[in-house]
Amino acid sequence: MLTHRFDDALACAAAWHRTQTRKGTSIPYLSHLMAVSALVLEHGGDENTAIAGLLHDAIEDAGQSRETLSDRFGPDVAAIVAECSDSDGTAPKPAWDTRKHAYLANLPQKSAKAILVTTCDKLHNATAIAEDLRRHGPAVFDRFTAGRDGTLWYYRSLADSLARLARPDLGRRLARAVAEMEHLAA
Repeated sequence: MLTHRFDDALACAAAWHRTQTRKGTSIPYLSHLMAVSALVLEHGGDENTAIAGLLHDAIEDAGQSRETLSDRFGPDVAAIVAECSDSDGTAPKPAWDTRKHAYLANLPQKSAKAILVTTCDKLHNATAIAEDLRRHGPAVFDRFTAGRDGTLWYYRSLADSLARLARPDLGRRLARAVAEMEHLAA
């Protein structure tokens, strides 16, 4: 069962990301956070993990601190969110390739809960990118810092690593979504 803590996390996610949209779209960013949390719940995550799904970008993209998350939602949620972040939220962020290489290198050290949130996050992103490729074609990659090649490299690397670390069914879903991205980008 979800409690008032989940309600509070949803309200915080809505407030903290209120002005953000998905890259290159008018879709409210909150839709992604809700989708990640839903995927976490659908794949066996507990309330803390579902809350972390809602808040997984609160540190790197909404200016929240690990301490704030810990005070409000507990150290378990704060730890998961910190593990899912590729930066600490301070500006300027390190270069894209530096952050992504470090994120990939650290995947094997992440907790099972952080792997669940990460895989759900990347699955939703890959699915959205594939859908956008179907609708808009390769211009979709203009939205991303790393362009077509860097984005495809990163998602292939994630899918390969998470296939070994995530639940097998979830890892296969991510691998299929990334393969579809690659096919549509070819």
